[in-house]
Amino acid sequence: MKINWIKKLTSRKFWMAVASFVSMLIVAFGGSEAVASQVTALIIAGATVVAYILGEGLADAAGVQATATAADADEKSN
Repeated sequence: MKINWIKKLTSRKFWMAVASFVSMLIVAFGGSEAVASQVTALIIAGATVVAYILGEGLADAAGVQATATAADADEKSN
């Protein structure tokens, strides 16, 4: 089974699971809840940036592909 990493990295559920796991590790190893909350906030903020960048990249790639397809269709009709 092939994993779709782009879909996985843009999933809010995935990033919430990562943030929850990391924050629980921090608390389990003696870190304070305040530190765990700050780290969780940083992970979610980073996930937002990653999702935005990947989403924009996919949108740009789709636009380029659509433009290339339209250009090919124009060439064939001439």
